[in-house]
Amino acid sequence: MFKTIEFKDSKLYLIDQRKLPCETQYFQCNNYKDVEFAIKDMVVRGAPAIGATAAYGAVLAAKEFIELDKENFLKKLDCALEILNNSRPTAVNLMWAIRRMKNLVYKNRESSVAEIYRKLKEEADIIYKEDVATNKAMAKYGNEIVPQNARILTHCNAGALATVAYGTALGVIREAYYGGKEIFVYADETRPRLQGGKLTAWELIQENIPCKLIPDSVAPTLIRDGKIDLILVGADRIALNGDTANKIGTFMLSVAAKVYNIPFYIVAPTTTIDFDIEKGDEIEIEERDIMEVTHINGVRIAPENIEVYNPAFDVTPWENITGIITEKGIVRPPYRENILQLR
Repeated sequence: MFKTIEFKDSKLYLIDQRKLPCETQYFQCNNYKDVEFAIKDMVVRGAPAIGATAAYGAVLAAKEFIELDKENFLKKLDCALEILNNSRPTAVNLMWAIRRMKNLVYKNRESSVAEIYRKLKEEADIIYKEDVATNKAMAKYGNEIVPQNARILTHCNAGALATVAYGTALGVIREAYYGGKEIFVYADETRPRLQGGKLTAWELIQENIPCKLIPDSVAPTLIRDGKIDLILVGADRIALNGDTANKIGTFMLSVAAKVYNIPFYIVAPTTTIDFDIEKGDEIEIEERDIMEVTHINGVRIAPENIEVYNPAFDVTPWENITGIITEKGIVRPPYRENILQLR
């Protein structure tokens, strides 16, 4: 089994998701600026994976400044944590992990520089282990709603590559398949970066899970024609009312699912819930480089000078969501009341 994230010998190694599925290479982060680049350039992606990566970025920052006196160490470290915090705007696990590391630094501000570094490394390791356990718990809860012979549609990549291990939506699929259920998976290609075609399809093939890759535009037709029994997707941020930001194209699927009465589930850890925002319209949506749309693998496919709108995410309203599968159980409407019980 590949490792999405591994910290060893004071360096962070990330499977370079820009290279998949053609090459399996690891990107080495020697310092926190390397981590910032890896998050920004989508060497690593997926909200839980970004959170764990950012935590180790804090460790590398502390290591970089460990020879400084306490005052300068804390100043430099705080600056580095802010840079990491701002590396991508939508996935709330990033902010959650950095806030957790900041709180640890604050609580141990009277300790030695070496002790703060040690505690940061220990905390990052805890976050890593927690993510594995969380994904396994979500998979078990999610498996309860997967019927035998289910034809499952998934969008973008919510597998082991989007987490420390196992996955969120794809973790549920793994659990169902390993548990003996005969399932079939349709994976949206997920334009413009093709995470479904490059990453989800790769993971499914690696594990011999029966599947087909489809263009995004095919999904509503399959739903209409009764060829989809269940839709499982991940999330990058969930508001208190249940509105959910996920990869662009998710909202479109939720509309078709609602029209044709297909169960539509979000699979995400409670760390993806933003308890500070009430509704989805408060979520900042990242807009990415126009070349993601005008080019494929560096080859231009659109005319020069064409204007492009390239949001990385959209927001699915709570009323289109059947349930939110978390490590603490499946949350159903009324979402605000039930989500608050998870805090």
